Parts: sequence; structure tokens; C-alpha cells
Amino acid sequence: MEPFNHNKFLGYVSEVTPQFVKIQFPTANLLQSFYHDGNIYAGGNVGCFVVIEGAEYGFLGRIIELNLPQGERTEITEKTIHETNTDFHPIGKIELLVVFNVYNPLKIEKTISKYPAIGSKIYSCSDEQISNYIATFGSKSDNQGSEPFSQIGKLTSNNAICNISLNSLFGRHCAVVGTTGGGKSWTVAKLLEMMNEHTSNNIILIDATGEYANTSDEVTSVELGDGEYIFDYTRLTIDELYYLLKPSSKTQVPKLMDAIRSLKIAKLSSGNNLEGIIENGMVRKSGNNKRPYEAFYYRNITAIEDKYCDFNFELLPRQITSECIWDTDKNDVNKWGGRNETDVSNCISLISRVNNLLCTEEYNKIFGFRKSALNAPKDLIHVIDDYINNKKGILRFDFSNVSFDYQVREILVNAIGKYLLNNAREGKFKNDPVVIFIDEAHQFLNKSIKDEYFDAKPLDSFELISKEARKYGLFLCIATQMPRDIPLGTLSQMGTFIVHRLINDQDKKAIESAASSANKNILSFLPILGEGEALLVGVDFPMPLLIKIDAPNTKPNSQTPRFTIKDK
Repeated sequence: MEPFNHNKFLGYVSEVTPQFVKIQFPTANLLQSFYHDGNIYAGGNVGCFVVIEGAEYGFLGRIIELNLPQGERTEITEKTIHETNTDFHPIGKIELLVVFNVYNPLKIEKTISKYPAIGSKIYSCSDEQISNYIATFGSKSDNQGSEPFSQIGKLTSNNAICNISLNSLFGRHCAVVGTTGGGKSWTVAKLLEMMNEHTSNNIILIDATGEYANTSDEVTSVELGDGEYIFDYTRLTIDELYYLLKPSSKTQVPKLMDAIRSLKIAKLSSGNNLEGIIENGMVRKSGNNKRPYEAFYYRNITAIEDKYCDFNFELLPRQITSECIWDTDKNDVNKWGGRNETDVSNCISLISRVNNLLCTEEYNKIFGFRKSALNAPKDLIHVIDDYINNKKGILRFDFSNVSFDYQVREILVNAIGKYLLNNAREGKFKNDPVVIFIDEAHQFLNKSIKDEYFDAKPLDSFELISKEARKYGLFLCIATQMPRDIPLGTLSQMGTFIVHRLINDQDKKAIESAASSANKNILSFLPILGEGEALLVGVDFPMPLLIKIDAPNTKPNSQTPRFTIKDK
């Protein structure tokens, strides 16, 4: 490989800044494509790679802008610009990408300590040199022999094959973004295929629309929403139950918490230690002595206040009503008082929402609030545990039949994420990492759920995963067509971005603020990317690349329905 060859000369460095250099072309003829040693070179065109000669180091750059000096622009014609002895002297702007050793051109690094000098010669970069750089893109020299690589696509400029390190791709989390129809679904399918073929790690896919049902022969599909698999409500946290019930903070939350504590006490005691207070699995407080109840509560406070919904949910509406009493009896301060109609009135809407959860079939088929109405449902947690222990293919959760009402999708995905995060914190994935793919992530990763009367904590399981789970071996890959709707705390933690066509300014700004290694100049290509073309940028990659993503072997079911001609 000979990076500096006078036959590929383009011009001289005329200006140097921290990120860019300017090239002065001695003649406009050097802008044209040319042949050398049987290879075609693009010359000085926008998007082309160039190399800049230095004393000990060379510099790889990309031309991002071309123009003529102000005084020459009025003289330009089709004939004069192409004359052999043309008097035009174009100027170009080059983005500095990486530095390489002159004596070992394959050794590259990204640094701010070295810059080219004014007057340095600039040459067109050969396809061979670029191909060598991206053949092992993102590799670390200390573990290159054990590094899993996979072909993701080809450069748009010269069709050079890009083999990418999967550790660099997913090791700091990954985001696939782009407007609908830009090739995002195929890219996700390709990433799933790469991980499944080249690693032995576990892959969990949150499939929002069901389009990845046939993405691999090694897919274990779990269809949610039909009652065969449920995320048992006893594994939901109290906060997640709040998201479903939306109790008002001043009047309904205290009664709901009292009811939950009472039902937990009834389950723990089995009625043996609190005779006369517990009837039919419920705590009857009105007119009963407080002392046995309080003593049992303080003896078992750890189990009762464990923040999980481990109680009989079917009894919750009646238990809330039972809690609507006066704190003390007017004749005996050691006993609870009688029914308080004001509290009952305040809790009517809460009781209605609880009954709605119990009576709505969609919720029951997801969380199993009334298991008696289901046909021996399987616990989703057991499915996850079995998959992780057996390590086979891709575990796919199909959310296409899960309701959008009451933010049940967000809550279910957040609960799955919290369970996986807790497993990661326990060190279960340290030696055997897991990658979670979330398609249409904007449907699930909302910052919080609130309404006029209710303001809750955010659903932040995946934000916590993005911030802390990397060191535990739990990695995240999100795909979305609206990056502006992804919480900034999650998006800013993505170390790798695969960006398809983006048109909306807010979406582009979201990527610009989150992808620190992508500057405005490379992002200016986003609105004009073709189908399947994408910008690959990441903190573990030496330079951003514009690539054409290879089609997956098994295509997702994401085709746009076509209109038909009307019969005459």
C-alpha cells in the first residue's frame, strides 16, 4: 500500500483548524476522476476520501465542501472549467478523520495531538487503503484474535466491505434511527443475524409489531396478550401498580397502601395469628382491636414493605372499602372506628379503576389479575430464566397484541427491563453478556406517566440499563423512527449510532446532541440518504462511515402495502 503517490496528487493544505483543513487545488482539472494502475479514483469530489502527507504521520480525511474563490466565480462556464490550461483554482474543505503512521499505514488512531502543516501535499485515497481500515473496523489491538467480527455492509463511495467488531458495536449500547421506509427494520434484522451467527450470547428482542417473527430459524417466540404467557402481577412493583391505577396522591394513595398492607398481612398470616380480624382472606378493621394487627405488622415489616404486589388482587376493591373507616372508635381508642362515608366517596374512582383492571380481558391476559379466568398461563419470568440458562438463539417477545391503553405496553416492557437489570446487578451476565433489542422504542421508553391528578416516578428501567448495566454485561440496542421521543438520559448513553434518513429537524438535533463523535457536517448527509444507506458513528470507531447496509438473509415483514389500479 502506497498512500502518497504523485500520480494521485490533488492539492496543498492552505489552512488548518482543530477539525478541518482546507485544500487549494492548483487547477480545476484535479477535480475530475482518473485512472491509475487500473483503478479509478474519484478525484476531488464531495464525500471522497483523501490522505494528507506529513513527516512521520499521515492524515485520512473526507472532502465535505468545494467552492471557487469569489473572484473566479463570475468567469465560470462549461468550457472554461474543463480547459486543459484552466485558470480556475478551487478550494475544498476536508474533515480530519484519523491519523496513521507513515511507516505503518495500517496503524490508525484518533488524536488531537497531531495536525498537518501548511503546504502539505494531499492525495486521493485508494480503495485498498480504505478497505484495509474498515476490514476490521472497531477492533482493539490487544484482543483482535478473539474479537467477533461480522460484515455489516459496504461503503457508499467505493463499495469497500465493512467488517465491524461486535464488541465495539454493542459494547456501549447501540441505537438504530431513521424515518419510516429508510431501511431501519432491515438493519435491525441484520444486527440480530450478525449477533446470532457470530456470538454465543443471549439475545432478547422486544418486537413491537410482530415483523420479526421469521427473522431466524433459532427464534423462540413468546406472543403476549393472548393469555398463554403472563407477567405475573405479583412481580410488579407498587410504583408500577400506581401507573395502572393512577391514584390521587392526597386521598387515594393512603387508602390504597393501607389496603395492600392489609392483604399482604392476610396472606402472610394465613388467618392463624389474627383470628377475628381476617375473614375470607381480607382484614376487617372496623370495630376490631388494633394491637394484634400492629404487632404482626412490625414483626413482618420487611416482607410487607418489599415494594412488590404479592397479594390477592381480586380482593383489593373490597379491601379498599374496608380501609375507609375512622382511625379510632369513638368509645375505645384501641379499636378502629366505623365506616367513613367521605373516604368511601373519595375512593370510588380508584375502586372503579381496580375493577376495570380485574374485568378487562386484555389486562388479565398480560398480568393475570384473575388467574381463574385463564387456562394455566405460563410465567414470563420462568421463560426468561429458562432461555438464559439454556442459551439458544433469540428470545422474541411479540407485543403486537398488547393493548396501548393505560400505558400497559410501557409498564410491561419496563417490568421486563427491571427484572433483567436486577439479574445483571447480581452478576449473572458478567461472563455471559445479554443484548436487548427494542424495536419501535419510542412506544415504550416514555419519560414518565402522569395525568391531571397523578404524577408518578418515571419508567426508567432502560435508562438505568443504559447508564449502569454495561459493566454488568447487559447491553441495549434500540430502534426508533423518532429519536426526539426517546428520553435524553437513554439516548445520550448510546455509544454507537446507525442513522438512516432523517428529515425532521428535532430528530436531527437529538442525534447531534447525543452522538458526540458526529459533527454537523457528516449529519448534513442524513436527509439525502437512500434506502438502506446509513451513517455509522460510535465512540469505539475511529471515524464515521456512510455505508449501505447488507440485506438480511431473512427479511422482516415490514413491506409497505401497495395501492392497486382500479378496474375499469
